Amino acid sequence: MTAADVIVAGAGPAGAATAILLAEHGLAVTLLDRARFPRPKICGEYLSPEAPRVLDRLGVLKAVDDRAVPLAGMTITAPDGTKVAGAYRAIGPYRPYREHAMAIPRETLDALLVERVRALPLDLREATRVTDVVVEGGCVVGVEAVGPDGCARTLRAPLVIAADGRASLIAHRLGLRRAHRLRRMALVTYVTGVEDCRAHGEIFVDPPDYAILNPVAPGRANLSLVVPLEHVTPWTARLETFFTARARHLPHLARRLAGARLVAPVRAMGPLAYEVLAPRVGGVALVGDAAGFFDPFTGEGVFAALRGAELATATAVRALRAGDCSREALAAYEVARRRAFAGKARVARALQFVVARRPLANLAAHMLARRPDVLDLLLGVLGDFVPPRALARALLGR
Repeated sequence: MTAADVIVAGAGPAGAATAILLAEHGLAVTLLDRARFPRPKICGEYLSPEAPRVLDRLGVLKAVDDRAVPLAGMTITAPDGTKVAGAYRAIGPYRPYREHAMAIPRETLDALLVERVRALPLDLREATRVTDVVVEGGCVVGVEAVGPDGCARTLRAPLVIAADGRASLIAHRLGLRRAHRLRRMALVTYVTGVEDCRAHGEIFVDPPDYAILNPVAPGRANLSLVVPLEHVTPWTARLETFFTARARHLPHLARRLAGARLVAPVRAMGPLAYEVLAPRVGGVALVGDAAGFFDPFTGEGVFAALRGAELATATAVRALRAGDCSREALAAYEVARRRAFAGKARVARALQFVVARRPLANLAAHMLARRPDVLDLLLGVLGDFVPPRALARALLGR
């Protein structure tokens, strides 16, 4: 195998997408993942209306369409029971790639992306765990990894892409990860028997909690319950007991789940939010959850991973062709990331402020019920096809 131009650590959506795009540019890519695919993954399993654009570019959209559930919009239930329903639709000049979102199990999505990887001339190594980063002269020049045979190896390349998820070893080794003051945990399972759970995702806000119901297959829905980290920590050995009891404390969710049953173990992920600093050395870029995560209310995870892969690829190709993977040469990627995601991050912070406060959550729901145009704009922002400034203008009456 030819020496790699790029090592990509992690073969989830961010890593697989980056590897596919780099390989299509003719670069030699080594893609590592500690798992063998298919493998389960905790996730809300939501794809925004703009995610299909990137999936189409990657050559997997047709396969995803065959397995995904289209979601025409979202229904939000406030603490006082006020219910608002918005649609993913074209709004003036803002048109989504698809006028619907999609729900698909992450195990399925990730397997489809890896299947596409296998069709390309790149070096995919499953069951290979990255254990350290090799830094020389102020640049990352490779990784230490242990393969399925248990042997440790040093793999070298001019550029390393860290797509190794929320527990990114590379971000940790480089001292880039920071705790976030928003300390929440997501509890995720699947339910069956929820009536008329087909065309919309559903959000139930009941501070300090919220829940998301996402139909991923006929008769089967992903159910995520997001709660303060300190509330669930004493129950980590009895997650299902905590989950079942806590869901009953969200009255509108409890009514929605009447007659439903859990059909999978309850799994936990948290703390959800964390920050990741830009690398202080060259030879490395971070994509997907390895680059930071805020909160699943805005559904930013998979689209941010796919879009981040596009941005990282554009910078990586320029840097590699110029023979310069210094920190300065790769800084364009960090600038592009901020430009792409900063606006939505501000909206996400504002939403978290609202949904954590019962009076504000009710007031916001009443306003959205009177202003369906604003609700659709909000869904467009969360769906990644309406710029946040358009929502701000509508709220300010401009």
